[in-house]
Amino acid sequence: MFFYLMPLIVIVIVLIILASLSLVVINEYERGVVFRFGHVIDVLNPGLRLRIPFGIDVVRKVDLRTRTIDVPQQEIITKDNISIIVDAVVYYHIADPVLVITKVVNFDRSTTMLGQTTLRSVLGQHEMDEILTSKDNINTILKDMLTETMSSWGIVITAVELRSIEIPDSMKRAMAKQAEAERERRAKVTAAEGEAQAARKLFEASEVITKSPAALQLRYLQTLAEISVEKNSTIVFPLPMEFMKAFSELPRPPFPPISMEKKDGQA
Repeated sequence: MFFYLMPLIVIVIVLIILASLSLVVINEYERGVVFRFGHVIDVLNPGLRLRIPFGIDVVRKVDLRTRTIDVPQQEIITKDNISIIVDAVVYYHIADPVLVITKVVNFDRSTTMLGQTTLRSVLGQHEMDEILTSKDNINTILKDMLTETMSSWGIVITAVELRSIEIPDSMKRAMAKQAEAERERRAKVTAAEGEAQAARKLFEASEVITKSPAALQLRYLQTLAEISVEKNSTIVFPLPMEFMKAFSELPRPPFPPISMEKKDGQA
């Protein structure tokens, strides 16, 4: 009985081996590029897929998820001849699995090297102040330059970010002094604007008081009330201007004439 089952067992084992060699599983985030005798013939979508075994069909899986590349620190001379150390991070994903396999040998290393050279090229064309204040603009330029080259590799650049910028200590001290001088300038400008506004308000108040003498008297009374709150021992009462005007309008008494004649008996 066993000898009759041997051929069947062998056939089953051979079928299992053929199935294991012919079937390939493609994950949801992957694509399978099929090479037959060295030529690309198909791109396999996610799922359980068939291929011709024994090396006739070679399937190379490509991960389509977003990848991150850390661009190592680079010492860069800016346009205004200042040495800075900059590093960056590049986010990208593969859009065309066929191109990324057939156009570049090692796309991870190639992307890193291209990021380094592009970083030096772009930052060397800008001054340090522009790099520090316009990082978003620099990131956009880097992204556009990388996209121009890497699109032919089937790679899409998602974002490029300057991560850190190190500047010399002497430049840090100079920037600190500049920032301090700028703060002092703003403080002086603010104080001058405040003085100007106060002067305008005082001018407007004087115009109102000039047109209404009663307003001046009310201001006198208000000032006295404020002084009395302070519990001072001496209070100086301001004399209204109308009193002085009234005294100046009173008739003056005639003064007796001064005689220059000498009296009798005087030398």
